[in-house]
Parts: sequence; C-alpha cells; structure tokens
Amino acid sequence: MKVRVDETRCCGAGQCVLLAPEVFDQRDEDGIVVLLTPEPAPPHHPTVREAAAVCPTSAITVDEDGSGSGT
Repeated sequence: MKVRVDETRCCGAGQCVLLAPEVFDQRDEDGIVVLLTPEPAPPHHPTVREAAAVCPTSAITVDEDGSGSGT
C-alpha cells in the first residue's frame, strides 16, 4: 500500500489524524495534513482506508498494490 495526500485539497478536518495517527499528522500553523508514513505497515491498512474514505475533500489517495495507479 502507498498513500498520497494532496495538501491543496486538505481542509484540516483532522479525521485522518484521529483514525491513523501513526500515518498522518497536521501542521501546527494551519492544520493541513502531513503524511508521516507513505507506505504504512499492514496492521495500519484498515485505518488508512477508513481515513481516506471519511476525508471530506478526498485529499487522501490509497494505492493498494503500490503501482501508483491509485484506488
């Protein structure tokens, strides 16, 4: 799994950080998402998928096979 974030789309809602703090953080100055782990370990995959699903601006992209095609 590879994860990408589009900082320009992020609105700073913070749901990703609440769901997967091992993978996501937020900048102190504006709350925009910071990707800590672009290739999270398998135990984190379910929460990363959930974070992407609940992101209000679809700023998180998950590529399940790591090929870069995105899902």
